[in-house]
Amino acid sequence: MGSLEGTRVLVVENDELNAMLLQMQLEIEGMQVDGVAASVSAALKMIDELQPQVVFLDYWLASNENSSAVAECLRQRGTPFLVATGMDINQLPDVFDAGVKLSKPYTSSDLSQALQRALAPA
Repeated sequence: MGSLEGTRVLVVENDELNAMLLQMQLEIEGMQVDGVAASVSAALKMIDELQPQVVFLDYWLASNENSSAVAECLRQRGTPFLVATGMDINQLPDVFDAGVKLSKPYTSSDLSQALQRALAPA
């Protein structure tokens, strides 16, 4: 959809195959994927360096990490984000209430709508 065209996005996803598929979906939407981070530390560094317009978070990352610290950073900065998880979205920590929650599995249409909600003015 046109409203996503050219939007810079950072992907936080530790599974290489999922990250690659997600990157393709985002590029089909016309978005520019500035980078992919597989861990909390990499994500926080890339947020500082790249200043993305929106961030896609997978909840569970490698080494039993979750993306709560990244969500908190984004909430404090006022950077829009969405989080995808296979668990019940109502069980996510409260920090994720600042973003858009997306249940796995999801369709391309679900992803597009979630991104548009995340980027919509408050």
